[in-house]
Amino acid sequence: MNECISVFDMLKIGVGPSSSHTLGPWRGAERFLKELREEGIFDSVNRVKVDLYGSLSLTGKGHATDLAVMLGLSGADPEYVPIDSISSIIDTISVSYQLNLGGERTIPFFINTDIVFNKNFLPFHANGFMFTAYTEDGQEYESTFYSIGGGFVVKEERTNAKENAIIKCAFPFPIDKADELLAYTRTENKSISEIVYENEKSIRTEEEIHHELMRVWNTMLECMYTGCHTGGILPGGLNVRRRAFDMHQNLIGELPYNSPQEWLQVIRKTEVKFRQILKWVSCFALAVNEVNAALGRVVTAPTNGSSGVIPAVLMYYMVIENHDADESHIKQFLMVAGEVGSIFKKGATISAAMGGCQAEIGVSSAMAAAALCEVMGGTPEQCLMAAEIAMEHHLGMTCDPIGGLVQIPCIERNTMGAIKAINAAELALETDPKNAKVPLDKVVNTMWQTAQDMNNKYKETSEGGLAVTVNNADC
Repeated sequence: MNECISVFDMLKIGVGPSSSHTLGPWRGAERFLKELREEGIFDSVNRVKVDLYGSLSLTGKGHATDLAVMLGLSGADPEYVPIDSISSIIDTISVSYQLNLGGERTIPFFINTDIVFNKNFLPFHANGFMFTAYTEDGQEYESTFYSIGGGFVVKEERTNAKENAIIKCAFPFPIDKADELLAYTRTENKSISEIVYENEKSIRTEEEIHHELMRVWNTMLECMYTGCHTGGILPGGLNVRRRAFDMHQNLIGELPYNSPQEWLQVIRKTEVKFRQILKWVSCFALAVNEVNAALGRVVTAPTNGSSGVIPAVLMYYMVIENHDADESHIKQFLMVAGEVGSIFKKGATISAAMGGCQAEIGVSSAMAAAALCEVMGGTPEQCLMAAEIAMEHHLGMTCDPIGGLVQIPCIERNTMGAIKAINAAELALETDPKNAKVPLDKVVNTMWQTAQDMNNKYKETSEGGLAVTVNNADC
């Protein structure tokens, strides 16, 4: 596979609730606008229609896919758009029956007819969507995209493949498999994060790498902070009550603070017993995914549905395991996590529509386990063992969101993925890698085979599992 994946491809800043169903279609709409400009027809477009297929259609309402394509067509950037402005953009389109195409031209847009939910699947991928632009002189321009997980969007002809191959050649240490990564660490006598850093330096300056990694972390921290300080009921109709707020209140007590940074320092002063540690880690994960479920800003890691695992485990390291942890540890953690995630993306999938929840929570848990293992002093062999342990015990996990919402069981699953990651790292640190029986690459292969064998009703379609046995009335 000629594919180059940066840490910042795996850790994207965006808007919830889903990387494949929200962020991907949003980015696809942006690419469609770019195509219209390149074709020289943007200024003559007087109507746009959106067709959603397969998984995007079956759970699109619950994942805000319809809202995402409207926001993308309106020219809003998911990384920077003010969260408070999202509802006003959508409300304006709904009330006025008009869309500000690319933020430049107003065209008629009728949500009920110009966004079409087609339950049939396109053959290339479960998450297909097509834009059709109609021009004043009667032309039609169609473009079909596929959201393949983690906010990645491709076209069937893979027009970016050549560009990706060229970028990969710029990497001094091109990596597709875990064994290749391990070989580099041995021949270069470097840690995993050091190998990743050398690759990143081939396409970015050291200052850019530092700035972007810290921006990723600060977004994670602010997300946890927001989730821990916001109560109430999540949108969507299931009437799910936020739990991070109450849990946080019970854990933090009366200690004063005025910012996310001060908050982090205050948590370091709280009681540390096993039960409290479990509660804090769960609280961090719940907070992130409650923000995600409310269309808040999160870091896709590697997906939105699994965005709580890595922040929770990194926060655990910062406030419980190592009170002296600083920016160097944060960057180290994120680089290892990103690289492990890319190995799963290249060798299997990070899309629940293709592989079930093992592709999201399982991968995020593996990413976090490897990263935690390195910052706690683990060797590269132990780090990859930690990733293997974490994924091994998520194999076969289905994706069955009730009502198509990224809430039940998705939010709780992030807490379990985080706890498993910590446990996997500890097991790896206490194990001689020479005694390991299961290489990470074999687990990646097994995960992909399991994904192919899994019934489609357990792949983010809400046609099986909890999505069927538990209905809205039960909630």
